[in-house]
Amino acid sequence: MKLVTFETEGRGARVGALSAEDSVIDLSAGFASMLALIDAGEPGLERARELVARGERSLARHDVRLLAPIPEPRQLRDAMCFEQHYRQGMRGMAQLRVGRLLGRAAAALGAVRIPRIWYEQPTYYKCNRFSVVGDGADVHWPQGAKLMDYEAEVAVVIGRTGKDIPRDRALSHVFGYTLFNDMTARDLQEREMRGMLGPAKGKDFDTGNVLGPCIVTPDELSDPYALTLEARVNHELWGTGSTRDMHHRWDEVISYVSRSETLHAGEVIGSGTVPNGCGLEIGRFLPEGALVEISASGIGSLSNRLVRA
Repeated sequence: MKLVTFETEGRGARVGALSAEDSVIDLSAGFASMLALIDAGEPGLERARELVARGERSLARHDVRLLAPIPEPRQLRDAMCFEQHYRQGMRGMAQLRVGRLLGRAAAALGAVRIPRIWYEQPTYYKCNRFSVVGDGADVHWPQGAKLMDYEAEVAVVIGRTGKDIPRDRALSHVFGYTLFNDMTARDLQEREMRGMLGPAKGKDFDTGNVLGPCIVTPDELSDPYALTLEARVNHELWGTGSTRDMHHRWDEVISYVSRSETLHAGEVIGSGTVPNGCGLEIGRFLPEGALVEISASGIGSLSNRLVRA
């Protein structure tokens, strides 16, 4: 199934499912929210499948507005699973610090060497779970930022609570997969990360985390490591990447995050940016008013405009 949260004129958020006929099946008779559906576990999914099969409460796609599939995740984390993105992103940050020519020289001298610890274990940070928006929502340019960027990612939605989850059982905790566009103010990020902590205002601003357009359940997504992602800005292709290049795969990430820490159903974990999945890697940043489109085979697409608040 492709599960969504949507609204229609005059009614609040409801949970639904996309049909093969490009309509939305209203599942609100069975579930108050996406989190309620997740908490219902496998019996909840079976109930959802029954409602979809009946197709009794079908709405035309153009009559609904999709929201983020989980408007307020129980937790939102973002990992960094792609070696090529890490390397190219470090080079881009070096160029921001000391100028393009000096940055290239520094890269040639080995300044973009990835720390050994990254290869030894997954790395991630915790995002602002209250700043999530969905497909079609405007992203508001944050105060003080000059260099705005997008990040094309896939995210996993946790469906079963667990702690110290073994790798060989980690994927059984997956509820589904969605797209994640982690909008970033690169100049703010570069400045604040000199303080040797994770990103703050470079990423934590209202509307900065875009999820959607749906959550695809694992039974419908045959191989999460064979997804091709594309990023377009004002309809121009800026980059293409694939989940086949994940160095740290989902079983390892989920197992590591749950080490000595309960991982709750309803949490979301991003993969980190796929190679060539952001402007920093290619030396391009977003103009005001840019339309950013992130798409992935098997999931769909996110389209958001960057505007001054």
